[in-house]
Amino acid sequence: MKSRKESSGGRTSKGDRKPGNITGKKGPRRPFSDKKKTSDPAGSAPKKEVSNGIRLNKYIANSGVCSRREADVFIGAGSVTVNGKVITEMGFKVQAADVVRFDNTAISPEKKQYVLLNKPKNFITTMDDDRGRRTVMDLVAHATKERIYPVGRLDRNTTGLLLFTNDGELAKKLTHPKHRIQKIYHASLDKKLAMDDLHAIADGFMLDERRVIVDEISYIQQQPKSEVGVKIHSGRNRIVRRIFEHFNYTVVKLDRVIFAGLTKKNLQRGHWRHLTELEVNRLKML
Repeated sequence: MKSRKESSGGRTSKGDRKPGNITGKKGPRRPFSDKKKTSDPAGSAPKKEVSNGIRLNKYIANSGVCSRREADVFIGAGSVTVNGKVITEMGFKVQAADVVRFDNTAISPEKKQYVLLNKPKNFITTMDDDRGRRTVMDLVAHATKERIYPVGRLDRNTTGLLLFTNDGELAKKLTHPKHRIQKIYHASLDKKLAMDDLHAIADGFMLDERRVIVDEISYIQQQPKSEVGVKIHSGRNRIVRRIFEHFNYTVVKLDRVIFAGLTKKNLQRGHWRHLTELEVNRLKML
């Protein structure tokens, strides 16, 4: 349901004010580096495979599907294929270039990693940049030895939560429109948002011949009417900025304060942390 009700939360610090009744505190600013990097002994990269490969049951266990003993049962039942061929041989060795599928789903022996970043300005969301600009990958370079990827994107001048993972299935779920994953943004406008415009945005409107649906929009309590909270599930490119541009407002600052239920609590700008097991399980249940 859309709501026009003003939020009832208390005042929070300037850097991390959250819309509506969602509150939080932010610590002092630090340089865009993670001096207190989260240690993660369990997140180290898998040991290098010897030249003659890795046993299939170990490969399956390393992928997180099940234990080695359980893998033997599934292998014997014909649930595993290597390069399209069903393998029932115990002790079969998998080579680095082989494609292994469990119940017709491709698996990898890499440990699944989930890293949450509080993105600062002036970093682009891409794996690399041919123009030499700073990317979000620079900020999470030491988070894990596995190769992780950003889930969705934030534009260069947008700050806030950005998730990284090597779990392709979860990444697809969090970005597919049908799952309606909610994001909450704090937008600072160049002028006060008129009440009529707030109502018009809340009611929905046409943009580029497509209807824009905002789940919730409100002024931020005890702040100027130019400070607005927006809850939205749309994944359209630059959608929050374009919403306000449609009504002749310029977004001066845009901060994503909540993504899929994850918050910036105790996560300073430019820093990252690993998700807890509980958080990962919650994401998978969305």
